[in-house]
Amino acid sequence: MTVTGTVTGAEDDAPVPGVNILEKGTTNGTITSANGTYSITVGTDAVLMFSFIGMVTQEVTVGAQTLIDMVLSSGATDLEEIVVIGYGTAAKASLTGAVASVRGDELKQSPSTNFSNTLVGRVPGLFAYNRSGEPGYDGATLRIRGANTLGDNNPLVVIDGIPNRSLERLDPAMIESFVVLKDASAAIYGTQAANGVILITTKRGRVGKPTITLDMNVGGQQPTVIPDMADAATYSTMLNEISYYNNPGGGLNQVYTPADIQAYADGSDPWGHPNTDWFNTVFKPWSLQHYENVSVRGGSDRLKYYMSFGNKFQDAVYYNSATYYSQQDFRSNIDGKITENIDISFDVAGRSENRHFPTVSQWDSFRMLMRGKPNMPAFWPNGDPGPDIEYGHNPSVTTTDATGYNDDKNYYLETNLRLNVKIPWVEGLAVQGNFSYDKRFRYQKVWQTPWYLYTWDGNPEHITEKGQRGLAAPQLTQRANDDYKLTYNAYITYDRVMSGHTIKVMLGTENQKGLNNWMYAFRKNYVSSEIEQLFAGATDQFMSNDGSASQFARRSYFGRFNYNYANKYLVEFVARYDGSYMFDDAWGLFPGISVGWRIVDEAFWANNIAFFDEFKIRGSWGQTGNDRIYYDGSLQEYKYLTLYGFVNNRSYVYNVNEDNKLLYEQAVPNPNVTWEVASQFNVGINTAFLNNQMTFEADYFHNLRTNILWRRNASVPSSAGLSLPPENIGEVLNQGFEFVLGYNGSSGTGNVRYNISLNGSYAHNEILFWDETPGIPEYQQSTGAPMGAALYYEADGIFVDQADVDAYPHWAGAQPGDVRFRDVNDDGVIDGLDRVRQDKSGLPFFTGGLSASVYVGNFDVSILFQGTTGAVAYINPESGEIGNYYNDQAVNRWTPTNPSSEYPRAWNRDNEYWRSQGNTYWLHNTNYLRLKNIEIGYNLPSKAVNSIGIEEFRIYANALNLFTFSPEKLIDPELTSGQAYPLQRIINFGLTITF
Repeated sequence: MTVTGTVTGAEDDAPVPGVNILEKGTTNGTITSANGTYSITVGTDAVLMFSFIGMVTQEVTVGAQTLIDMVLSSGATDLEEIVVIGYGTAAKASLTGAVASVRGDELKQSPSTNFSNTLVGRVPGLFAYNRSGEPGYDGATLRIRGANTLGDNNPLVVIDGIPNRSLERLDPAMIESFVVLKDASAAIYGTQAANGVILITTKRGRVGKPTITLDMNVGGQQPTVIPDMADAATYSTMLNEISYYNNPGGGLNQVYTPADIQAYADGSDPWGHPNTDWFNTVFKPWSLQHYENVSVRGGSDRLKYYMSFGNKFQDAVYYNSATYYSQQDFRSNIDGKITENIDISFDVAGRSENRHFPTVSQWDSFRMLMRGKPNMPAFWPNGDPGPDIEYGHNPSVTTTDATGYNDDKNYYLETNLRLNVKIPWVEGLAVQGNFSYDKRFRYQKVWQTPWYLYTWDGNPEHITEKGQRGLAAPQLTQRANDDYKLTYNAYITYDRVMSGHTIKVMLGTENQKGLNNWMYAFRKNYVSSEIEQLFAGATDQFMSNDGSASQFARRSYFGRFNYNYANKYLVEFVARYDGSYMFDDAWGLFPGISVGWRIVDEAFWANNIAFFDEFKIRGSWGQTGNDRIYYDGSLQEYKYLTLYGFVNNRSYVYNVNEDNKLLYEQAVPNPNVTWEVASQFNVGINTAFLNNQMTFEADYFHNLRTNILWRRNASVPSSAGLSLPPENIGEVLNQGFEFVLGYNGSSGTGNVRYNISLNGSYAHNEILFWDETPGIPEYQQSTGAPMGAALYYEADGIFVDQADVDAYPHWAGAQPGDVRFRDVNDDGVIDGLDRVRQDKSGLPFFTGGLSASVYVGNFDVSILFQGTTGAVAYINPESGEIGNYYNDQAVNRWTPTNPSSEYPRAWNRDNEYWRSQGNTYWLHNTNYLRLKNIEIGYNLPSKAVNSIGIEEFRIYANALNLFTFSPEKLIDPELTSGQAYPLQRIINFGLTITF
């Protein structure tokens, strides 16, 4: 029978959307719509459970009722929430580890086309930063509790129980929950868990009639910050100043006359004296993005289904852009019940990704935009493209398809077959197995053609001359990758409750293997740009082909034991015995233990401290591993062929001049390379008070990473000859704290509900050992400093005049207007011994988020502020004869008439010592607070839409990166230079229709 009804709040009688309605003892469930309505199919003996965060859970027996309206009152906590953990689930109240979770509905509020960007600021302990906004490569870098190693810091991603899947291109509409394991709770994943684990669960079917949801939105993007560069008159004046500083006898107008400067300023001669704003010439005001998704969800007791189909497109910032990203995806999750004790599931997900670019990289284009001289034309007044800035590059052309194209297509297929068998003759005993096959195929085609720019020789007819740039003739590169990954696991679980004692045991095994194949072909000297196929290119010395393959494998045995007495005393043991293909000595054991004490249920506490509704203390210790060890950017796998090199041609054997291929040893091997080990300690508390409306969680962590791969600099001389191998000698300590404070409430009068959450995370790392170079002073050593902290001269202001120069130790040739360096060791000389190891890096040591939602009738508003502190960026533009200056640095520069400026004099590229020598003058504080996300929505009245067969009709607008507050004004504070594709501000408008 079908039961329907409406759920409302006791305080305001307003409908409550998102209430979980579950048939007790089963997985059959649904949630209420935006209007608080629901529909579920159950039997007459069913018991329905109504639960919602911040409200008291209610149960009701169905009987003969087909209409059940429910009123929920405030006061419940989220302790009953079920959280996904490694190879299982657990009630939040029973967790003893540092585990954070986010509901999928929250992640849908972001208009970002990259899923990783929806996570920023929402999860305590999850550091996220973005270094590029380029379509297709705009993902955030994720770090759980900051950085822990000199090598790979990426967390393990597990999607629907299958490890090593990618999260960036997931559709948030398909996500049910997002969970982060941050401490010893991750030990169940062994050698891949040292950097933490991210668990993502996708949506599944529910018992009930089919529900069809259509979601679509369209919006525009623009850079959060466009660099403000000097105009032509200012730039030309600065070049005059540079010439004067180098040759004072030549006067102040050695390059440009006053008439030239005036013509640049007033625009009276656009042919001979242009004033070009390169960024605004190349960038359009807004670029398009759009998204569409349709899903179907429903099922019966025997068969439940969830299917979703999506499409998204993201354009680039350039006029006539050759850059875009498009994606099509689908997901089908099917759950079937074969018998009362046997369940089977089959999941299939597919995705097509197309990244399309010009053949000139975005790094080259943005470098040229920064170097674009404002007194050069991007376009001549007749519309022809102007001359090149350098090496044939003019971004008004090289960002278009005039240079050819780089078309990169990736196709993914991910499958999972799951079987769950309850053993009927042993209560609480079950066996589960998973078999997963993932496939990727990549096809890239790079067709490079010459392009054309125009020059003008000053002729009065303004006739421009067309000139070829780039290649002399077209050339073609094609690459193909064919990869697969096979994962299968099986585990047995035992779950019993006996007289207040709860025991859970899980034992399992997992195997994973994969193969990566690639091939490559190159041809050049095409006689025509019309035939872009391999066969049409030249052969012999104008061609090349290559290809190879690699494989990987892991085998694991793991287990977990949980004990819970009276829901007060909690203990968990986990262990994993891992074998990795990475090392000769392949096997290692990774244990973990965690304990919890729910003091709130103790009589002495309840009778004396009634203020708290929940108070739990927990602690954990464990060891996890990292077999993804990198050195110099290269994965250090078990090496046998890669340590050898080939000599081709011109090899002589027994004085016979013949071509041969010889194999030679090019490096000393290290057969003892092994995984990094993370020893993790964590203590934390979970509390709830004010009738469970307010919650507070806090954790302190201490992570020691050992066995980090690094080369010896001090104890082994460089005269050994061969390249010496890196060894497992590095040690890093990372420690800090994190917290989250939340409040859920509603008004006593009126239908208003609201919630607010504040989270913060602090993580500070320092290198304990990495074999310092002998003889360097302590203040230059990396030991004791954060990873990534650079060695710089310390800037100490600007030399105001010659007397100022003469009064301080200075670099040879220093003059007024130059940057003054501090004499750190007080020896009266500025040299390499005055460089100081910094105490900050590009990774912030604190990140936080403030989110809030308000529901008033059919209207709702959600906002997310996010910020970081403690990071720095070295922003050092290439300026002078080679390129332009930031306008702020140009307008406020030192001159003889402006000697008190905070900026130095005009400089020419790296000719000045304070340009060529790294120093803190160019080290910028990149703290920021950002309105990361805002969404405003309205649900049309149910009476109006129900009459036309629509269950819910919602319209909304949302935005990403809307406002940023930061002391850094030159570029976006998340970027590290102006020579990168800018981060995007996105404003979207959409609608969601549910049938």
